[in-house]
This record gives sequence, structure tokens and C-alpha cells, in this order.
Amino acid sequence: MQHELHLSLADRMRIMRQTRFGAFVPVLLALAAIWGYFGLAAPLLEYWSDPDADSLRLIFLSPRNIYNLFMQSAVIATLAVGITIVLLLGDIDLSAAATAGVCAALLGVLVLAGVPGWLACLMVMVVGVVMGAAQGLLIAYVGIPSFVVTLAGLLGYQGLMQKILPTGNLNVDDPFIRAIARILIPDMLGLAMAVGLVVLVMLAALRRQAQRRQRGLELDSSLALWGQVGFFAVITFAAVLTLNSYRSVPLMIVLLVAITALLGWITTSTPFGRSIFAVGGNTESARRVGMKVNRIRVAAFGIVGLMAAIGGIFGASRYGSVSYTAFAGGSLLLESIGAAVIGGTSLFGGRGSVWNAILGALVIGSLGNGLDLSGASSADKLMFSGAILLLAVAIDAVSRPADASSR
Repeated sequence: MQHELHLSLADRMRIMRQTRFGAFVPVLLALAAIWGYFGLAAPLLEYWSDPDADSLRLIFLSPRNIYNLFMQSAVIATLAVGITIVLLLGDIDLSAAATAGVCAALLGVLVLAGVPGWLACLMVMVVGVVMGAAQGLLIAYVGIPSFVVTLAGLLGYQGLMQKILPTGNLNVDDPFIRAIARILIPDMLGLAMAVGLVVLVMLAALRRQAQRRQRGLELDSSLALWGQVGFFAVITFAAVLTLNSYRSVPLMIVLLVAITALLGWITTSTPFGRSIFAVGGNTESARRVGMKVNRIRVAAFGIVGLMAAIGGIFGASRYGSVSYTAFAGGSLLLESIGAAVIGGTSLFGGRGSVWNAILGALVIGSLGNGLDLSGASSADKLMFSGAILLLAVAIDAVSRPADASSR
């Protein structure tokens, strides 16, 4: 007991980060700080400094802005979830945004040629998997570092997108594709889905507790167990009720959550997912115990390619067009990698979560949205984004277990 009283702040953070809920704390604190400033502090300062102001303008926290924020962050989150998979291996993919751009451009060309929207989406997802897996083959079997391969892929896919879109822009008017961003889930169905999601999280937590009891491992306290479920329930219902108060829950957000849940289950509850963490933690040890390291690496890059293709579909649906600037030529790549890192995924592999990537995307999106509402310039947005990224990585480094930090 006396030893615990003398623990430093860094030691306490390391202990906290070893719990499932503690892994979310840094990114949640960053999100709370951004929302607190732009949602409450900035409007209060504006109200007190303006003698002519007759009311408090809480624009950032309005249901309409929260709805727009979720939609703006959807494409970044989709790519960040995919990039998280290769970061868990200790690799990186610099071509994800360019892959999304090529797939989106190909989607636009296919529907313009008369291919049904649903079939065009399936085709570009296959193309995305092939593009990602091809890079994985070079990394795994030729031995070229992922940084070099994906940097070459970034440049090559940028050129390919320009070949597909000579004018740099193409409108996408297919009803099926546009419906992905336009369809809204009925309010009661959205609440029912929220209830179902909370029940699934509760059952998963109880199942995990039962498995730890059977294996003789240390159990989470009842307060910690039900606190996590309760916190998740509050966040879920708050999000659904806020979206319902403006329009409703968009289908795109439901699809993103469903895909993330699937990848979350794969990475934490399947042999393939556990092997990803093992390879990222120590590649040589994973190889010695019989894991097919090369195949795992190729599959991981194939998943990134698939997520990039889905991100391209989401972007084409939301924007109603495909442009070089929106995908390969803009800041999408840096924002997606930043979201994954801000979410707490280690750049050295072996630690992270796809759910954290979504929170990281919300941090990036919230910062940009808040600065836009404040009238900040693009230069200010870049500098603030860099500062948030550096702060998140610093918190992660301080709170990393001692054995991991010395690895």
C-alpha cells in the first residue's frame, strides 16, 4: 500500500494503460479537451468579450454540427482503421489514400460506363485488395521495407489516378452509391441498434470475464467491468440521440461501425488476429513458433487495400464526385495515419485497437471542424494538428509499459 502511494504519475499511467479501458484514456482526454474548448470555452469567451451578444452560441455542440462532424470524419476513420492493421505489424502504408483515390476514380468510370452501382462497388473492393496485397507480397517475400514499397505505391497510384481522371474530377450520380451517404436510419431503429450494440458489448465483457476465471487469471473488478459497459452505453446513446435530434443516424456511420466491429473481433478473437499482435510484438519469436509471418503480412496489407477501397466508396458517395485533390492530392493520408497514431496504436507494432482509430479520426475531425468554425486559416489547422499528434504520441510514450519502451 505504501509503495502504491509513492507511484509516479507515469507509473500510474502505465498501470492504467494495461487495462482495456485505460488504452482509450489518452485519446478520450484529447477529444474531451477539444470539445470542451470549441464547444464551451470558446463560445463563453466570445460571449463575454462581445457586449452586443444577446445569447450564447454553442454551434460546435449543436446536433447539426455533430452530424456533419461524424460524416466528415467517416472517410478518415475508414482509412485509419485499415492502417491500424499494418501498424500492429510494425509496418506502415503510405499509399492508402492514393489507393482509395484510384478505387474511387475507377468506381466513377464504371458507373459512367453503365455498370450497376452495387457491382461497381464489389469490383473496386476486389481491386483494392489486389493493390494492397501486391505491396504486401513485395514486403513479405522480396524483403523491401514497407516504407519504400508503399512510398513507391503512393507515387505510382497518384499517377494512375491522374490517368483514370485526365480532368482531375468526375461526378458520381449513381443512386446506389449516393444512397450510402444519403440514407438515414429511422429513429426507433437507431435506438434499437444502440441497445443491441450495448448488449453485445456487455455479453462480450461477461464472456471475457468467464474465460479469465476458467484459466485462473486475475479478474476485473465488478466496478471496472460494469463501469466500462456503462460508459460505452452512455456514449452510444448520447451519439444516437444527438443524431436523431437533427436528422437521424446515417447509414454510412452504421456501416463504418459494423466494419470496425468485424475487424475488432478478427484482431482480438481469432487466431489470425492474435498472430498479427504476435508478429508485431516479436517477428522472430512468431516465426519460431510456426506462424506464417509472410502470409500474415500479405493478408494485412490486403485488408488495408480493402479498407482504402471502402473509404473511396464512402468519399464518392458523400461528395457526389471523385477528385484528385480530395483523395491522393490532399491531406487525407496524413490525417488517416495521424488518426491511427493519435488513437494509441504503436508505430513499433504489437499494440493498438481499431476502435481507437475511430476516436483518433474524431480528434482530427473535431480539431479541423472547430478551427473552421473559429475562422482559422489552413496553416493554423496544420500546426494545431501537428501539436495534437505530438502530444498524443508523447502521452503514449510516457504511459507505455517499461518493457515495451525498452524493446
